[in-house]
Amino acid sequence: MLLEANSLKYAHSGQKVMTFPDVKLDAGEALLILGKSGSGKTTLLNILAGLLAPIQGEVILDGVKLTSLQGQKLDMFRGKNIGIVFQKPHLVAALPVRQNLELVHFFSKKKGQDIDQLLTELGIHHKAKSSVLTLSEGEAQRVSIARALANSPKLILADEPTSSLDDENTENVIQLLKVQAAKIGAALVIVTHDHRVKNQVSNYIEVKSA
Repeated sequence: MLLEANSLKYAHSGQKVMTFPDVKLDAGEALLILGKSGSGKTTLLNILAGLLAPIQGEVILDGVKLTSLQGQKLDMFRGKNIGIVFQKPHLVAALPVRQNLELVHFFSKKKGQDIDQLLTELGIHHKAKSSVLTLSEGEAQRVSIARALANSPKLILADEPTSSLDDENTENVIQLLKVQAAKIGAALVIVTHDHRVKNQVSNYIEVKSA
């Protein structure tokens, strides 16, 4: 089992404790985490990414307990093994597209995927030297996906990747994530309130607010 999350609980300051369903995922498998706004699904994604520490339970990725790592060790492990597609692309505005991806290799100390090939597969190689400020919303999202894939992670986490897309582009983006995850043998977790995605990823769990 590549990814296991067991007995997870978390509480934001002054709020009720959230209890999450267990997650078990093998390499190459995809999982949807469904839930309404405010249900805690993004909190669960952040716990799986090691960005939040649960008050109970554990996350194990490729035999390593994320909950046992801290500081620089956790950052290094995340950089090498986890790719995150945020709901809003967090790109470095001062750098062109290609250098945003090169940063991933630099910080993870890992060769990862060939950047030119990756940009070509995602249909944005012609934007390699462009400022990220000139990208359309769809192009920026594809760059964000490329950045998450650049280090050939074992786990890809995508937060609401289709929230602002029409039906055709929703299908395209999910297909893109599935194909790329399968290519590198990564587990894929998509957090969304968009039930259209269930047409393409049948394996899902639901997070419900208490």
